[in-house]
Amino acid sequence: MLPVAWGEYNQDQQGHNQPTISFLQYLGTSRFWFESFQNWQSEFLAVGVLVGASVYLREKGSPESKPVAEPHYETGA
Repeated sequence: MLPVAWGEYNQDQQGHNQPTISFLQYLGTSRFWFESFQNWQSEFLAVGVLVGASVYLREKGSPESKPVAEPHYETGA
């Protein structure tokens, strides 16, 4: 993904008659950090929703989950 974003950045720079930059220079740009934090934010949100939903369903007594305090060898799962 990084080389694609770096290439797009350089194409955008050329389109505005600006000099292109190296990959290491791209890692220091605000565009790189903005796109990275957006991606991390969505990943953390997705994981948080999955954790929250699994805790909620387990506490609500979902028929597909074992009792919270029961060990695996007693439930057969």
